[in-house]
Amino acid sequence: MVGLVAIENQSQVARAVVAEAVLAAGPRIPKEARLLLHELAAAWADVADCRALQVVPLKGAMTNEVYQVRWLTGVPSAGGEAEEPRGEREVRKVLVRIYGDGVDLFFDREDEVRTFECMSRHGQGPRLLGRFPNGRVEEFIHARTLSATDLRDPDISALVASKLREFHNLDMPGPKSVLIWDRLRNWLKTAMNLCSSDEAKEFGLDSLENEITALQNDVSGDYHWIGFCHNDLQYGNIMIDEETNMLTIIDYEYASFNPVAYDIANHFCEMAADYHSANPHILDYSKYPDIDEQKRFLKTYLSISGEEPDAEEVENLLQSIEKYTLASHLVWGLWGIISVSSCVRTSFSNCKTKTSVSFSNFYLVQDHVNDIDFDYKEYARQRFEQYWQKKSANLQS
Repeated sequence: MVGLVAIENQSQVARAVVAEAVLAAGPRIPKEARLLLHELAAAWADVADCRALQVVPLKGAMTNEVYQVRWLTGVPSAGGEAEEPRGEREVRKVLVRIYGDGVDLFFDREDEVRTFECMSRHGQGPRLLGRFPNGRVEEFIHARTLSATDLRDPDISALVASKLREFHNLDMPGPKSVLIWDRLRNWLKTAMNLCSSDEAKEFGLDSLENEITALQNDVSGDYHWIGFCHNDLQYGNIMIDEETNMLTIIDYEYASFNPVAYDIANHFCEMAADYHSANPHILDYSKYPDIDEQKRFLKTYLSISGEEPDAEEVENLLQSIEKYTLASHLVWGLWGIISVSSCVRTSFSNCKTKTSVSFSNFYLVQDHVNDIDFDYKEYARQRFEQYWQKKSANLQS
């Protein structure tokens, strides 16, 4: 960890110059968030100086800007110096989430916040510490996010299967109606409105209404257990405490009630992605789990009671998942088209340089985030190609 820097004797002019540099190069944490952070830190008896905070941009968020904010703990001596050496002192951390622009095309932020608060009450995620107009402050989870390769680890995959079953069983408020079909149709309308006629033709959008209806009819008689689904279970939304092997599922922007087969299908599709590669939009479907991996995942998922699942139940769920992968490809294909055609902003383009600037008791670390661009159009193209290939293969079989 980079140590905090305090420059107690800077002149007012020097402080102003450095402060201007920080505002120009640093994280865009708004004034309301800074006031909230000050109030939180002032209420914690173990924070040495609530003004001496460190801000670190975090990697991997797709639709938000996310920062770790931390303070040194320990009571300073009467002379103002810390009683313990700096290197031996602990820190208190929180997470600041600043909402991305344009995401109202995909989900209702107030619904997402209510879900977040309810998940916190269920003990399923970080606690909400405070809100400001375009973001919130959350409890910082002392765990790491999974990597793309983690999803292929049999032990970690088994943990994910058990955690996902627990997630699907949550008794969340509100109607238990399926969202996926309304979401697909609403996103299709949005994509059609944002696209040029050439782009709509390129992606075959004119035929997707019929495709959605046909797919909905096709799965209507399948394994139809409805649960509270995450709907975006990529590796970056799963955290693991490596001391306890406990998992936490985070980021509930797209969460809703849906067929659990859809959520599992979406998770399987995410195994083809590596959002931290040089080309994060390129999907490698050779990494899609084979039939043995899928069955192993489902047996763990279905055996939450400790009993061996019925072979027929495993097979029925497996067949339903196969169909719902088509829905997953349509959802994220439309997401890519809307993203490239709208004002949605993600963190991929933020913080492309590494700088460190300090003034007074404030220390900013602008950490390196992948200096890459996410090609939404190419991502959408791949998802639609997979849809048509998988549909053709299913028809032939």
